[in-house]
Amino acid sequence: MQRLLFPPLRALKGRQYLPLLAPRAAPRAQCDCIRRPLRPGQYSTISEVALQSGRGTVSLPSKAAERVVGRWLLVCSGTVAGAVILGGVTRLTESGLSMVDWHLIKEMKPPTSQEEWEAEFQRYQQFPEFKILNHDMTLTEFKFIWYMEYSHRMWGRLVGLVYILPAAYFWRKGWLSRGMKGRVLALCGLVCFQGLLGWYMVKSGLEEKSDSHDIPRVSQYRLAAHLGSALVLYCASLWTSLSLLLPPHKLPETHQLLQLRRFAHGTAGLVFLTALSGAFVAGLDAGLVYNSFPKMGESWIPEDLFTFSPILRNVFENPTMVQFDHRILVGLGISTLLMYVPTPLAATHQSGSLALLTGALWLMNELRRVPK
Repeated sequence: MQRLLFPPLRALKGRQYLPLLAPRAAPRAQCDCIRRPLRPGQYSTISEVALQSGRGTVSLPSKAAERVVGRWLLVCSGTVAGAVILGGVTRLTESGLSMVDWHLIKEMKPPTSQEEWEAEFQRYQQFPEFKILNHDMTLTEFKFIWYMEYSHRMWGRLVGLVYILPAAYFWRKGWLSRGMKGRVLALCGLVCFQGLLGWYMVKSGLEEKSDSHDIPRVSQYRLAAHLGSALVLYCASLWTSLSLLLPPHKLPETHQLLQLRRFAHGTAGLVFLTALSGAFVAGLDAGLVYNSFPKMGESWIPEDLFTFSPILRNVFENPTMVQFDHRILVGLGISTLLMYVPTPLAATHQSGSLALLTGALWLMNELRRVPK
């Protein structure tokens, strides 16, 4: 091995492109900096000369690069959490259907003149939500719900930029390992999918339904898919960030540790399932059906739990069953129900689920096994 890395000086004589440089660079183990690729003919140590075989210097991401990427993904997960909370507020203020079309670039400029606002308001008046629910809405009231939805969409574009632009920069700099490149590509693809899924969800609330005079709302299935994909994006980004920033612990495999690990995984899964259940509650306005606790109305188990046929439809389409399931899964929403779902408290309720999910992910990351 020594002969391969440090050939005899006699073998190096006569080669014009192999000067011996002094002093030698610090060993790789002591260097915590981001290595820059060397220009052809430029070498720092004899060992690098020996590794040079016409294919360029092999450069691996350093610990410093991993910390930078980890902090970037931590910021990314924070922006996703903000999008989830802002999306919940948009839903609670019934603002999600105020923008009736979708353009990636064109809609970034809001209306500025009175004529532009009136034209936007007239477009909104052609859709079911105005005709059935908001037929007496004024232009000033419309501006409020429009800006709520506009803020949510612009925040979504910000999330996309926070993911894609730094990812391209880190990729070009060579700061991403092969495995990390795959993760980053998956995260950026999920961001784009999330935006398309958001419009697909909104579109379901803009469709005319001639056989129904119910309040227009988006499909609860699409709403759950939209929220679920956002939570997956949040969890994946946060998990990857913590894996890069927090060193794994070499913990002994004890029975107590195994139980704690199972508890962390179970908690994360339960919180995720509860959040998806909340999406069905929001999509069906099921939170307004019963506002008493611990009983639902005058009974512990309502009589209309299984009114739909087949029975499985009740789990996803019966507002009473949906609220009943959500009550079983979570205890944080009791005060929200009793106060008839006020917007600030309901937003806090959703933020609490994110906080629980974050804590569970952190605990899972702390308990992860170290490859042997």
